[in-house]
Amino acid sequence: MTTLFTLEIHYEQDVVQARQRTRELAEQLGFDGQDQARLATAVSEMARNAFQYAQGGTVKFDLEDNPQTFLVQVQDQGGGIPHLSDVLDGRYQSSTGMGLGIVGTRRLMDVFEIESTGQGTTVSLGKALPKRSPTFTDLQLQQIREAIVGRSPQNPYDEIQRQNQELLRAMAELRKREEDLTYLNRELEDTNRGVIALYAELDEKASSLQQANELKTRFLSNMSHEFRTPLNSILSLSRMLLTRLDGELSLEQEKQVTFIHKAADGLSELVNDLLDLAKVEAGKTEVNPSSFEVSDLFATLRGMLRPLLVQGSSVSLVFAEPDGLPSLYSDEGKIAQILRNFISNALKFTEQGEVRVTAEQVGQMIQLSVSDTGIGIAPDDQERIFEDFVQIESDLQKQVKGTGLGLPISAKLAELMGGRVAVQSEVGKGSTFSVCIPIVYPKVTELPDSLQPITSLNPARLPILAIEDHIETLFIYEKHLQASRYQLIATRTLAQARQALEQLQPAAIVLDILLEGQNGWTFLRELKSDEATRNIPVLVITVVDNEKQAIALGADGFLIKPVDQLPLLTKLNRVVGQGKAQKLLLIDDDPAYRYVIKQLLTNIPLQLLEAASGREGLAVAESEQPAAILLDLEMPELSGLDALEQLRHNPVTQSIPVIIHSSTQLDLATRTRLAQQGVAILSKEKTSQAEAASHLREALAKAGLVLDA
Repeated sequence: MTTLFTLEIHYEQDVVQARQRTRELAEQLGFDGQDQARLATAVSEMARNAFQYAQGGTVKFDLEDNPQTFLVQVQDQGGGIPHLSDVLDGRYQSSTGMGLGIVGTRRLMDVFEIESTGQGTTVSLGKALPKRSPTFTDLQLQQIREAIVGRSPQNPYDEIQRQNQELLRAMAELRKREEDLTYLNRELEDTNRGVIALYAELDEKASSLQQANELKTRFLSNMSHEFRTPLNSILSLSRMLLTRLDGELSLEQEKQVTFIHKAADGLSELVNDLLDLAKVEAGKTEVNPSSFEVSDLFATLRGMLRPLLVQGSSVSLVFAEPDGLPSLYSDEGKIAQILRNFISNALKFTEQGEVRVTAEQVGQMIQLSVSDTGIGIAPDDQERIFEDFVQIESDLQKQVKGTGLGLPISAKLAELMGGRVAVQSEVGKGSTFSVCIPIVYPKVTELPDSLQPITSLNPARLPILAIEDHIETLFIYEKHLQASRYQLIATRTLAQARQALEQLQPAAIVLDILLEGQNGWTFLRELKSDEATRNIPVLVITVVDNEKQAIALGADGFLIKPVDQLPLLTKLNRVVGQGKAQKLLLIDDDPAYRYVIKQLLTNIPLQLLEAASGREGLAVAESEQPAAILLDLEMPELSGLDALEQLRHNPVTQSIPVIIHSSTQLDLATRTRLAQQGVAILSKEKTSQAEAASHLREALAKAGLVLDA
């Protein structure tokens, strides 16, 4: 903070001088004419209050460095403002004026704080410097200070005349806008008359179409149910005949019953599709979200669809293993239905090659794709295939059965879950059908079990209080912090956040500013003014790029949504570990391997500690209390597993994140048990140094270390 000028208010002329000095300093700092007028008006109003109600005061002009902000403090030693809360809420009726000076000033400024007691009032005003303004050096600030100090006060009447000219310009601009609005209103009135008539006609047609659609849906639903009973009877009876429950059939009879069974089976499939379509269009299809893994979904589909492959077929069905994907919180059954439609179509229209099912994360969505090497679809037909009952004519189409409803139903189910379907195809080369589904179902109203308030905290993990009204974002945060040193405490309202703060002291707070019906800025100001919470780091994550205001109000970090895992962990590590030394303890009996690790970590700001045995590592961990421990499992005397057990039972070391780094092949039970105690399990046997470094950096970030200077 650099002080530019200080002015004492003793006489009424000093109020005018405060206005002049504000304008001059604002001009020197690069503010445009409009902002100069705003600043001058605001300071003038607060200086006049100090003169009128406290018989004088002090106006202090400062420049804050990071971010560059022009700050003005107006202080008096009067009797204070008795109805300050009413004034700030706009409820106070002044007997000496309009009572709007303080409220209006607050609206004009980026920063506004006021404290008033019986010993006086202090008002702090601030406005961030324009982005085009350079970073001022000490020499430049000294020149600005000397120029202002050496400048003689202007005639008060000149300042008043200048103020009047600004007022006249503002009034003229307002008058012009009023004339423009009047003209636009006349045009809108004329347009509205035509629009109202058009809407009336459209409403009438829409009502007729809605009635027709409801009748069609009701017909499909009722008739489909009526069809289902006799169809089931035909299928059951034909199966009984084919299994010879009532005696043998002749070859001709068997052929006839087989035709009947196939026809009934095809009709049953059509009825089921019609029922699904009718339910979706009638709005009766409910989404039942639950948490599941994409790998489990693929395993289920692999077993379910294997019978579709003909014995000796030249087509292979391949499910690519989905690595590193978060859990989905959506309707698993409906996603499976969409993929079944895609895969069965791909198998029908692929004569040789393969059908490949893949999954990848795209932003905050999971894209599931089915690619084939089949006949492909012409560009003109790629939109038509999503229309009801449309089937594209081809040689293969005549050989396979279908209703033409699978793809339309898939598209409607995807929309129902907040996603979308798409197709890419080239005739003769194959097609790729994909569905993008949000990681968390957007219309979910209740928190998933994993985000329910935590009653017992894990002492080995640091609590992070998240205040976010969108459940899907909380779910993403929870997935990002999995297997890290942090655990998420999820709240959706400021009231829940205040209640959580009464019960625990979080390592950091993640705050969304745009909370529905709530003011995140006010809560941030509240956190930083309260003695109990002012030292808790606050990371603001929101959709609006307003970093300057967040930092000015005391936020320790800022990110714009959507946020990926590594930036979130990096920011949390930085705000949580401010001013703390970063020590990493290597416990490994192999000096060559310790050397390799040090080479991999050359560019990371760490203090590396070494221990050549498990017992030595325990002693160093207790005395130095490092930020994280890199532990080998295979060591003489005391193994890594035993060392880990002792680390977790020692109150001094139990909360230190441990990264298991070993070449030992672990069974599933051991890996599961170790994963519950350590941050990550890494193998020493990596294919390349770059891959090893990448895995190690990721593990260190999850352990809470800042990876860049």
